[in-house]
Amino acid sequence: MFRNKIQTLSAISLGLALLCPVSVQAHGNEKHAAPALFVGESTAAAQAVKAFHQALRAGDAKAVRAMLADDVLIVEGNGVERSADEYASHHMLADMKFMAAVQVEALEHQTKVLGKVAYSVSRSQLTGDYKGKPVDVISKETLVLVDTGAGWKIVHVHWSH
Repeated sequence: MFRNKIQTLSAISLGLALLCPVSVQAHGNEKHAAPALFVGESTAAAQAVKAFHQALRAGDAKAVRAMLADDVLIVEGNGVERSADEYASHHMLADMKFMAAVQVEALEHQTKVLGKVAYSVSRSQLTGDYKGKPVDVISKETLVLVDTGAGWKIVHVHWSH
C-alpha cells in the first residue's frame, strides 16, 4: 500500500513537471501592459514638486526654502539634514549649482495624494559636467508633502544616485 502511494505521488509529480513548461510557454508571448511611468502629474502636489525642481535649477534659494517645511528631513547619501535652515546653510547652494550644471531627463514621476499627505517618487537621468567631471547618473528622489491649507510643503526628501 505504501508503495502504491509513492508510485501515485511520483506519477502526479511527473505529470505536473511535464505540464509546467507548457503553462509557462502559454504565457510567454503575452504582452503585459506597460506600467504607467508618469502618474498624478496634474495634482497640486506634483505641481509643487515641479516648482521645487525649477527653483533648484534656477538657483532661487528663497523659493526653495519657502517650499520646505521648517522641520524638513533631508537624506542624501550618508548625510541627514534635519531642518530647512540646516539645509539652506549646508548643501542647498551646492545642490543648486549642481542642478544648474546638468541636463535632467525625467524617466519616471509618480505622485500620489492621500488626503493632506502626498508622496512623489521619481527617477531622472542626469548628464553633463560638474566641477570638471562628467556626470551620467540615474537619480532617485522621494518627497513627502503635507497640505498646509496655504499650499503643499515638503516635509521629507530622500535623494540617491
